[in-house]
Amino acid sequence: MPEQSNDYRVVVFGAAGVGKSSLVLRFVRGTFRETYIPTIEDTYRQVISCDKSICTLQITDTTGSHQFPAMQRLSISKGHAFILVYSVTSRQSMEDLHPIFEEICQIKGDIQKIPIMLVGNKSDDSQRELDASEGQALASKWKCAFMETSAKMNYNVQELFQELLNLEQRRTISLQVDGKKSKQQKKKDKLQGKCSVM
Repeated sequence: MPEQSNDYRVVVFGAAGVGKSSLVLRFVRGTFRETYIPTIEDTYRQVISCDKSICTLQITDTTGSHQFPAMQRLSISKGHAFILVYSVTSRQSMEDLHPIFEEICQIKGDIQKIPIMLVGNKSDDSQRELDASEGQALASKWKCAFMETSAKMNYNVQELFQELLNLEQRRTISLQVDGKKSKQQKKKDKLQGKCSVM
């Protein structure tokens, strides 16, 4: 399938088990699964409104392990925006984001124009190792946006993707697409297939 120019690519990075797939699936399908299934790489598409036209939000859910550095570099070079996920229950998962952030800086150069969200997932879990203020501090250091989420409780999931798109300065993108066709488009569809005799 050829990639369309109006695809907007969001890449989700983070250590294994922090809930990257859960966040993406909750956003795209509205579902949550309790079991952990490791991801190699999955891509999901969601239609969104972009500059008053329709474009495809292409979300790449990457592997949590560092077995595929070439795939990681390719994802970064093709990505338009990035979600860096850690689990608030694991300090190590936050540490694991540092090399990924460095690589984004290396490949993308000036990251001030690139939407990056630092996300502390599993905010519903009582076994917290990290406070929200620690996530906020790292986000300030990296000059990126920060949010805590819970894929399980569906907390801040829609808001996360909306906020990421709000950070995109070059285009106006929004999630406000309900799949309904405009009246003109419906008329066009009705007229197609009918022939008129002159």
